[in-house]
Amino acid sequence: MMNSIVTQIYQFFNRQVVYHTLIWGFILVVLMAFQWSGEDFWFTLIDSLIIIGFYITIVYTNLYYLIPKYLIQNKFLIYSILLLMVCFILTAIREVVQFFYYEFTNHKEAQQVLISNINFQFLSAFLVVGTSTIFKIVSDWVKHTRERQELQTRTMQSELRFLKSQVNPHFLFNTLNNLYALTLKKDDRAPEIVIKLSEMMRYMLYECNEKRVPLQKEVNYIKNYLELEKLRHGKKVDIHFEVNGRVTDQQIAPLMFIPFLENSFKHGLNNQIEKGFINIVMNVDEQQVHFFIENSKADRIPTPTHRRSGGIGLVNVKRRLNLLYPEDYELEIEDSPKTYAVNLFIDL
Repeated sequence: MMNSIVTQIYQFFNRQVVYHTLIWGFILVVLMAFQWSGEDFWFTLIDSLIIIGFYITIVYTNLYYLIPKYLIQNKFLIYSILLLMVCFILTAIREVVQFFYYEFTNHKEAQQVLISNINFQFLSAFLVVGTSTIFKIVSDWVKHTRERQELQTRTMQSELRFLKSQVNPHFLFNTLNNLYALTLKKDDRAPEIVIKLSEMMRYMLYECNEKRVPLQKEVNYIKNYLELEKLRHGKKVDIHFEVNGRVTDQQIAPLMFIPFLENSFKHGLNNQIEKGFINIVMNVDEQQVHFFIENSKADRIPTPTHRRSGGIGLVNVKRRLNLLYPEDYELEIEDSPKTYAVNLFIDL
């Protein structure tokens, strides 16, 4: 109940009309404090209201007509001329109204002061309207900057969801193909692959929806992935995975390393007839993770007879790195005739 009342009060005072009314009320109080000599309170109040009414007229003429119609349209010269004309005309009207008000209330000395300060009245009008122009420009800039940042954030979040949704099925399709090949051979290792795959799918479906995940879970995921590949390749492949450093509570974007693993097997070992290798080293500290992977390559990669699907992994991981770690990563790729190596440094 109390929270609802507080919310309603906030919404009320957050409205533009109330906000402007409070500002003009504050200006009225300050103006009266400068003008009131301790006598004739009502005379000072009405005189201050005349001045405030003049300022309100000139400010909102500027905000809702001159600025939208001329200044925003880059018609600076016309805007400046019209602004000076408005200040001059409304100052003259204010002088006439105050003069007759002083005449009606029998304040002859105030009439003399009014006439002698006409230049100051024009200058004050110009300063007030100029302040409103500056305020409008700054407030619009802040508003547009905030809207642009919100749009950029929403776009980045949508793009990250799209990119990550491509990573999961990409790996799933590859693994199911491997499992299908083993079942055709009646291989006894197929049930073990199913168990490993179920653990990995549980991680992808239920734990990879966050922007960051514990690094330890990523390490376990890589280990399961490599175990699946070892079962499939057997003694044909020498796979080595080493983790140096203490993996504690570090956080990292999910599934960041998998595309490099997929490429190592898909474009490296899978094309080799003789024994190949994959070496993976992960160096970890509290501030940075260094992921290194190197795989052997076939002397001659067979030319595919059909259009190969996929190919989205490496492109996606580069895009994700640019979105999630724009200034906090370094990616180095070395493609030699015999090996393919990747060095990825990410500041955590």
